[in-house]
Amino acid sequence: MSAPQTTAAAPTPGHALKHLAVHLLTPLLMCLGMALAYQGAFHQPEPHHLKVAVVGTSPQAQGLADAVRAKAGPALDVSTPATRDAAEQQLRDRDLVGAFLPDARSPELIVAKGGSDTSAMAAEAVFRNVTDQQGVPLAVTDLATPGKGDPTGQGLFFLLVALSIGSYASVAVIGAAGAALGMRTRALVGLAVSLAVSVIGIGTAGPVFHVVDHDVAAVWALGWLYSAGVLAIGIGLHSFLKRWTTLTMMVLFVMLNFTTSGGVYRPELQNGFFGALHAFWTGAGFLEGARSVLYFDGGAGLGGHVLTLALWLALGGAVMVGAAAYEKRGRSAVEAEAEAEEEMAEAVAV
Repeated sequence: MSAPQTTAAAPTPGHALKHLAVHLLTPLLMCLGMALAYQGAFHQPEPHHLKVAVVGTSPQAQGLADAVRAKAGPALDVSTPATRDAAEQQLRDRDLVGAFLPDARSPELIVAKGGSDTSAMAAEAVFRNVTDQQGVPLAVTDLATPGKGDPTGQGLFFLLVALSIGSYASVAVIGAAGAALGMRTRALVGLAVSLAVSVIGIGTAGPVFHVVDHDVAAVWALGWLYSAGVLAIGIGLHSFLKRWTTLTMMVLFVMLNFTTSGGVYRPELQNGFFGALHAFWTGAGFLEGARSVLYFDGGAGLGGHVLTLALWLALGGAVMVGAAAYEKRGRSAVEAEAEAEEEMAEAVAV
């Protein structure tokens, strides 16, 4: 006669609710983080040390610069380049957002919208106020116009979004489905995935939507470097954080990344916290690097942006090395415990 089978007791409603509440904590924290990050970064765009210029050495030009400076306070940094050529070079180097050439009948504002359309609009608002008081129209000349496929300059930001989502979403898959693989193998898988993500991104931004209409290879290389850095950091962190990895990746590469990339507002239109992160965060490295390639002939600080991406990739490599050591220690502890249990069992048997 066979022994009666026992079934596991069903969880009590209290236990089930507690289990559900723990798992709901992650999406609720995501909601809170997104609300704080996006509203904190974008809810009140105002100029902070917006770099503009009044061109000329005449007393009238100097007087106008002083008047604008006194009225704006810390909102504007007003310089006075001597010539139009000097002002245009500063715009191409992205040391200026707008340069105003005063004239009684035909004043002109020179901008570079490829650097940031919203910043150029802010500079235009400043000097249109001046010309409106004078009762004359303001002519606007753009030295770096975005391509026909990206007239607002937002297309590169959406490419950043696609690269980011493809990268950090793959981290969870590699961490879960590839948990049995060694760290070196997972690192190689991450490198291959980053290549795939970058190809998908440039394939849609280039031939499909023409956001990137030249220097495709250079922008693709920046995208691969960016994606590889995100994946490397995520694969390494998963060994330590497990199910909290997704939330951490959201914080690093969505909440703090998109808000500081300069895709919507550059730092001169943001508060100090988000503006400061723009200087070294990886999304800003990709986006500003791509702008330098497409709109400023590979100048305007491209080397610094590539260095930013390379340092984030190096950070990811360091995290993976640490994770490999951590996993090795964990395996050693488990093996030692198993050996001790086996020895104890043998002793008892004797």
